[in-house]
Amino acid sequence: MISILKKSIITITIWLLIFPMATLSNDEFVVKDIKIEGLEKISEGALLNYLPVNIGDSLNESRIQESIRSVYSSGFFKNIEFRKDDSGVLIISVLERPSIASINFEGNKDIKTEDLEDSLNNIGFKIGRNYDPSILDEIERSLIDQYFSFGKYNARVKTTVEELPGNTVGVQVDVSEGDRAQIRQINVVGNKIFSDEDILDILKLQMPNWLSFFNQDDRYSREDLQGDLETIENFYLDQGYANFRIESAQVAISKDKQGIFVTINITEDEVYTLSDVKVTGEFVIPKEEIEKFIFAKPGQTFSQGLLTSITELIEYELGEDGYSFAEVEAVPELDRENKEVKVVFYIQPKDRVYVRRISFTDTTSINDDVLRREMRQLEGGYYSKSKLERSKIRLQRLPFIEEVNYETYPVPGSTDLVDAEFNIKEGLPGQFGGGIGYSGYQKLILNGNFTHTNFFGTGNRVGLDINASRFRDLYSISTTNAYTGIDEISRTLSLSYSNFSQFTSSSSDFSTKTYSLGAQYSYPLSEFQRLIFGGSLQSSELLAGDYSADQALQWVTSNGKSECFDQEFFDFCKTKFDNAELTAGWVYDSRNRFMFADQGMSHRLILNASIPGSDVEYYGINYAYKQYFNIPFPIINRLTMMVKADLAFNDAYGDSIGVPPYKNFYAGGPDTVRGFKEHRLGPKDNYGNPYGGNLLISSQTEFILPIPGDWANRARFSLFFDIGNTFSTSELDFFDPEGNPIDYSFDASKLKRSYGLAAQWLAPMGLFRFSYAIPMNSIDGTDRFYSDETERFQFTVGGAF
Repeated sequence: MISILKKSIITITIWLLIFPMATLSNDEFVVKDIKIEGLEKISEGALLNYLPVNIGDSLNESRIQESIRSVYSSGFFKNIEFRKDDSGVLIISVLERPSIASINFEGNKDIKTEDLEDSLNNIGFKIGRNYDPSILDEIERSLIDQYFSFGKYNARVKTTVEELPGNTVGVQVDVSEGDRAQIRQINVVGNKIFSDEDILDILKLQMPNWLSFFNQDDRYSREDLQGDLETIENFYLDQGYANFRIESAQVAISKDKQGIFVTINITEDEVYTLSDVKVTGEFVIPKEEIEKFIFAKPGQTFSQGLLTSITELIEYELGEDGYSFAEVEAVPELDRENKEVKVVFYIQPKDRVYVRRISFTDTTSINDDVLRREMRQLEGGYYSKSKLERSKIRLQRLPFIEEVNYETYPVPGSTDLVDAEFNIKEGLPGQFGGGIGYSGYQKLILNGNFTHTNFFGTGNRVGLDINASRFRDLYSISTTNAYTGIDEISRTLSLSYSNFSQFTSSSSDFSTKTYSLGAQYSYPLSEFQRLIFGGSLQSSELLAGDYSADQALQWVTSNGKSECFDQEFFDFCKTKFDNAELTAGWVYDSRNRFMFADQGMSHRLILNASIPGSDVEYYGINYAYKQYFNIPFPIINRLTMMVKADLAFNDAYGDSIGVPPYKNFYAGGPDTVRGFKEHRLGPKDNYGNPYGGNLLISSQTEFILPIPGDWANRARFSLFFDIGNTFSTSELDFFDPEGNPIDYSFDASKLKRSYGLAAQWLAPMGLFRFSYAIPMNSIDGTDRFYSDETERFQFTVGGAF
């Protein structure tokens, strides 16, 4: 009724405009000039484009009516008047329609505001356009139809228009969504080969069940139904039913509009076999190369999935050679009498496509050459999807980049050129922290650290660490240049000084002073592999006294240039030694990003040894493995499993006994076995404090829970299971609480286990890590063994870069 009234008002308005003009224009007159009045936002040229009258034309009643209708059809004006003056000038007086200044939505939850705006844009209703009240009904119908497609059949939409200054209006759209209709029943009619259960199990839409509350799979939507029809068709076609058809899909709504009944009518027919498979078309690469991908052979059961895979493989192969817009179509020809299918693959390569220009957007602190050196797709080279994708991954693996996406755009006027644009979302480039404190025990405490992986936009890493107190001094600086030459050789230089009274917060008294200067190079072997080689010079002085552990005193007196001193109140021994250490290693890394990866794997094998003839002779091997697996999972669709394993071993050779104590491994804490106090597992000295071992075995398995939105690249929650410990195979002697010798060599039963919940968050100060773990096999102290020290909640900051 409202729509009819609006149309009637518009019609009456037009005739009221035409009628006076017709009355005044019984006589023809020649237009000597045209003058337009009332224009504000619309240009004169825009109006004249719709005016079928030129200077010199003769005007009569019919032409005036035609002209008014033509100008009015532009939609720019709500009032138009034609008149003439005594000199024969045609005067056109107009009143412009108001423009839309704002469109506001209220009440929409299931459908995003952006999607509703897109729906209005499709009918030409958007901010900046002229407001036409005649399409309000169409707006409401369009939005209601969109809600109907989501199964919300009780949705209501109401529009309100408010006049605003400057000949503009604001449109308010109030939405009452209502509840989404629930599927009450799904019937499949015509199936004989496969049961109802076989078909219903593969559908996204389901009848209500105990998981429906989480999966929301009993809520109807037109899009999901269409997807399920395609799923059924693909299911049959993949099983060989080449003549399968969906005859109809009927949807019935209950009277209360809350229930949906779906009936799907199908025709199965019989299984077809392949009678012949051919390839034809234009061959820009040898036909023999393409035929390698034709896995379908005569006599096999027809499978649409196999044909699709072959098509994709051929298109990929053509794309790798620059024919990125090639079209490959598998056309089946059915012989219904013999139940056979002849398949012909038609190849249309089209033009070979080249990349004209590569650009980067949204980067403010990264030099252009830092990004371009990661490109595997080159400007001027032929367009390769795999090279673009690899370029994206390489950019995304830079520690100062959070996320990368890219688009390609055809160059106007060309059929064989595209531009590639990479959108870069920068991440945190490093971490910093520091503080000043004082305690009566440690006196003045000064600490600070700074790590930046994109120093002044160069992509170089710089790290500084300062820690000064009564019992611990550490000063170190390191720098890494990822590209020292055209061969992508990476170089790391480091310089450090340390003076420790204890290696961990709970170690027995033991002092060490070490100077170290090192250099390490990394050379690429392939896209994912690198060779590491380097060395360092070290000068150390270790001191053990009456209150030191027996193991520390044994090591000091047995290695290096040792000597002992008898004092009146305190006896001690010290040793000095200089070492030259060589390092070699191999790294494989295919992870999709530096932080919070969810695809790929990494292997890291490092060998190091002091050169023969050094004051202390030792060697070591470290292997680290990490891999991500994507596992289908109910409710959350996909679960990522991360498996991490660390194996480290070192030992002395020649006349040396054991490795320097500062090279011992420690277990317990966030990096090895959560739930046990950090660095408290493994061999204990005669005071019951951790001494460390020369063999480390640990593994962490995490099930990473998905996080929506941008937080996925900055935070992570996971369920975990940890196992590990440290052991000693050296010649050092260890004793139990009663002073009896004890063996800390490897024993699988001594591997500690825990499980729990962990969270990580990348903040400007560094990586915050939280975990709550439940130890599974901790032991209480006995006369034979020291007790395990547990700590269920653990928290650390830093260490991400």
